[in-house]
Amino acid sequence: MKKYAYILATLMLTGCGTIGKQPQRYAWVTGLKPEKADYYRQLHANPWPSVNRMIKKCHIRNFSIHECEIDGKLYLFAYLEYTGNDFEADMKKMAADPETQRWWKETDPCQSPLPQAEAIGKIWADTKEVYFLK
Repeated sequence: MKKYAYILATLMLTGCGTIGKQPQRYAWVTGLKPEKADYYRQLHANPWPSVNRMIKKCHIRNFSIHECEIDGKLYLFAYLEYTGNDFEADMKKMAADPETQRWWKETDPCQSPLPQAEAIGKIWADTKEVYFLK
């Protein structure tokens, strides 16, 4: 689903979970437009409380976004853990939230999709986990 990847731009470290259940891990990558980088950093330094509440309601925890410069280009890497039972349904719930939609209108223009994400109408490109230490 196109919108579930957008949530990454909204999240800061959060915590909630289901006792005993191992979380599902998700990670994505996208570009960050240099001319919008300061604004993006500012937004995430002061995230909207309503957006953070929605993230937690959708069973997301340990969410982080990291920035990296490679060959003069800026990239964002996002990681989260999902503890719910229906990721797609929770992402649809988040995508329907008016405050989250308003947040995405601020964050989406700051991002520059990688070609593989852009080709399918997404901003964040999926990644594949190759290693996890428990």
